[in-house]
Amino acid sequence: MLLLWAAVVAVSALATPAPGAGGQRRGAVQAWPDAPNVVLVVSDSFDGRLTFYPGSQVVKLPFINFMKEHGTSFLNAYTNSPICCPSRAAMWSGLFTHLTESWNNFKGLDPNYTTWMDVMEKHGYRTQKFGKLDYTSGHHSISNRVEAWTRDVAFLLRQEGRPMVNLVPKKTKVRVMEGDWKNTDRAVNWLRKEAVNYTQPFVLYLGLNLPHPYPSPSSGENFGSSTFHTSLYWLKKVSYDAIKIPKWSPLSEMHPIDYYSSYTKNCTGKFTEKEIKDIRAFYYAMCAETDAMLGEIILALHQLDLLQKTIVIYTSDHGELAMEHRQFYKMSMYEASAHVPLLIMGPGIKTNLQVSNVVSLVDIYPTMLDIAGIPLPQNLSGYSLLPLSSMFKNEQKFKNLHPPWILSEFHGCNVNASAYMLRTNRWKYIAYSDGASVLPQLFDLSSDPDELTNIATKFPEVTSSLDQKLRSIINYPQVSASVHRYNKEQFIKWKQSIGQNYSAVIANLRWHQDWLKEPRKYENAIDQWLKIHSDPENI
Repeated sequence: MLLLWAAVVAVSALATPAPGAGGQRRGAVQAWPDAPNVVLVVSDSFDGRLTFYPGSQVVKLPFINFMKEHGTSFLNAYTNSPICCPSRAAMWSGLFTHLTESWNNFKGLDPNYTTWMDVMEKHGYRTQKFGKLDYTSGHHSISNRVEAWTRDVAFLLRQEGRPMVNLVPKKTKVRVMEGDWKNTDRAVNWLRKEAVNYTQPFVLYLGLNLPHPYPSPSSGENFGSSTFHTSLYWLKKVSYDAIKIPKWSPLSEMHPIDYYSSYTKNCTGKFTEKEIKDIRAFYYAMCAETDAMLGEIILALHQLDLLQKTIVIYTSDHGELAMEHRQFYKMSMYEASAHVPLLIMGPGIKTNLQVSNVVSLVDIYPTMLDIAGIPLPQNLSGYSLLPLSSMFKNEQKFKNLHPPWILSEFHGCNVNASAYMLRTNRWKYIAYSDGASVLPQLFDLSSDPDELTNIATKFPEVTSSLDQKLRSIINYPQVSASVHRYNKEQFIKWKQSIGQNYSAVIANLRWHQDWLKEPRKYENAIDQWLKIHSDPENI
């Protein structure tokens, strides 16, 4: 059925309208004859490397492939923070994480912040949102909060359930993630019943939860989301023989931050090759289901004769490690976690174009405004992507508009130091905390795409140069100190609010299986942490 849909859409090859006679705008392009509609579909936890070779060989993604053929795909697109809420805060604000102080999954944008959708609405666009937003605050538990606040404490506790797979009993079940399908249906119905009748242009947002792992209630009362869940219908879209088993460093040789992450994610135990391959296969199957929902939107636009008048953008908030580097989930600067899909198609967008420039999700905000012909604010962290993807542009004027680097940062749970990634064409440089207390990482992605060899000490001049560049973009020791203070202040407030029940409550959070073995030891560790002055040199 899905392949039939893809064939139907593909037959209607997109006819690109001729450039209008309008004047130039700040950003990229000569104005379209009419302001186009815009549809933005954002999934969760989708590894961007699956949208191009060789990752694209492992799972059938017909509608992503359709967008690639009929639009522009960005081969090096990144999240600005590899966790749901901070990433989405950057996408909706156009600002880096530290500028909005979106430190974790429960502290994102101020609810009154003016998003790109607010601006477009003020300029005459009809707007609608369905599904997962999470840019002011995301899904989280008390455990998530406490784990993030106490990441500087000198203890090591498992916080997640062991990653596992779960197969739906009904082999032919298509709508496995029912909540996402319901939101997709709502978006399609809105297109059919309302958007098609508008005389003004519209912008539609659809947020999907897939392919984020599912909750794991078998892990105990305070479970996380460590279950990769799908049906045989979607598993048949996966080329099992093409699945790579990732190489792991021995536990004793792991970078200390990676070891902390692997341990807290309950991944330091033994895993068979079959377990690892199954987790990855189920994850890819979940990506195939995600692609089908994207396809529902594309098909509806086609059937309503809106596809040639609408720019469609697909991306994700972050990726999914799926057992690479002995981890699942995100919260890492490794490619599987930080690399996101980014595809754009529609009137005026170049077809079958692959862009190798590094870009990131803060670029969504200026791109949306640029599509609508709205002047761009000067304070944005991002840049319009139209100069890289539109056929209506002044090549010389906009040749170097987007800088040759992107910034990503992480300040939440499962990582015991703030992390900062500077990604350039060849290099990935990752600094931690104050830049001195934790060794940095440097990877040459041209020769080491799997990021298995940290060459920071081997190439000190490159490391120093990239660190200087990073510090020119963000004073990361200062930001780390701010996060330290925030974590301690928030924990103290929470502890005071619990009162006499504190010992019982903290012992029974997600880490309860480890905590209850030596509760006094862990309480004492927190007490010692609270006594230390907030100066980062003493933390």
